[in-house]
Amino acid sequence: MATFTREEFYQQLLSGCVLPTAQQGFEQVWTLLLLCLACRLLWRLALPSYAKHLSTVAGGFYALYHFFQLQMVWVVLLSLLCYLVLFLCRHSSQRGVLLSITILIYLLMGEMHMVDTVTWHKMRGAQMIVAMKAVSLGFDLDRGEVPSIPSPVEFMGYIYFVGTVIFGPWFRFRTYLQAVESRRMSFSWFQKVCRSGFLSLVCLVLSTCVAPYFFSYFIPLYSYKLLRKWLRAYESASSFHFSNYFVGFLSETTATLAGAGFTEEKDHLRWDLTVSRPLNVELPRSMVEVVTSWNLPMSRWLNCYVFKNSLKLGTFSAIIVTYAASALLHGLSFHLAAVLLSLGFITYIEHVLRKRLSVIFNACILSKKCQPGCSHRHNTDLWVRLLNFLFGALAVFHLAYLGSLFDMDADDSVEEQGYGMSYTIYKWSELSWASHWVTFGCWVFYRLIS
Repeated sequence: MATFTREEFYQQLLSGCVLPTAQQGFEQVWTLLLLCLACRLLWRLALPSYAKHLSTVAGGFYALYHFFQLQMVWVVLLSLLCYLVLFLCRHSSQRGVLLSITILIYLLMGEMHMVDTVTWHKMRGAQMIVAMKAVSLGFDLDRGEVPSIPSPVEFMGYIYFVGTVIFGPWFRFRTYLQAVESRRMSFSWFQKVCRSGFLSLVCLVLSTCVAPYFFSYFIPLYSYKLLRKWLRAYESASSFHFSNYFVGFLSETTATLAGAGFTEEKDHLRWDLTVSRPLNVELPRSMVEVVTSWNLPMSRWLNCYVFKNSLKLGTFSAIIVTYAASALLHGLSFHLAAVLLSLGFITYIEHVLRKRLSVIFNACILSKKCQPGCSHRHNTDLWVRLLNFLFGALAVFHLAYLGSLFDMDADDSVEEQGYGMSYTIYKWSELSWASHWVTFGCWVFYRLIS
């Protein structure tokens, strides 16, 4: 935007950004919302189960075509390949591992050889959901949590569930079966859909219209030249954060609208699907809290199917394997891999340092908040609160540094193809590699007090 007075800026912001952004956001997703509602209404009828599965496959196919046109064939190929592997290995006890290897090879070949980078990155979210669902089903079959291999129509219904096929979130196969049974359409269900839909539009507006101008107009601090780079990094990080919350709340909306995302307590249904917890990210206790609150379903998936299966390698190795798996799911993008692997080191060092300090001081200063009635002597002392606040401020510092890579001023074509190594090094060197140096200092301090 050009230079405006404060009053002119707010007028221009409302008419030139807020309203058009909200309108365009709704225009992009209203078809998907109608599909989800149509499937929900259809499943309320007394249809045979195979008809319900076929209807969600049809809805999922239409949604994929609406967003990706004929490029959807790469998502379809992945799903067919996954069921073929599942069927051929039906007597194996390593179906989860075999599916993981197959999906990894497919994603790597697609990224490097089969499809151009821009096209592949557009489908990355849908590919990720298919991969996560297939891998989780494979491991659940191995563990006996799913008694037998689903029929082709059940498997495809799960993969192409209309409420999650575009934006997610991931959930288990049994959750899908509960969704197509179609529980009663209650006021609490409608309230959850409206709340999540409204919050998704709010986050879209904040990402596009507020975060980029936070320190230039809302809290004018750009006059402090020494802080300017860090303020810009924080704005870029915040814009990226709220774009993630937009997708998270939108996925809550579509999944709930299609009938998924509830817990059952006796005869009472609670529509309580939660994908992201923005306050835990923007005002964090620790980086550990940030990575779990960023995307709760994906965090559960990584913990259940990657981290726990890798623990035999050791805790640190399991953490690195988990973040490496997350990086591969997000695509072969150097800046994403750099951010995720940096997060692995940061969260591990923060965890072991705070664990050691909690033992030395006998205080509640762990990465995760202690449960009521914990054995620590110091729980709510002023110095304990101050120390937790300082660790939270350090987490915000790390987030601004890592988020500086998602520059709002970057060229769209570069963003679509993924930022390269030179861009990543340039952005972090601008900030003097501060977060990495601080992390290294924390590790040295931890070794000294150990």
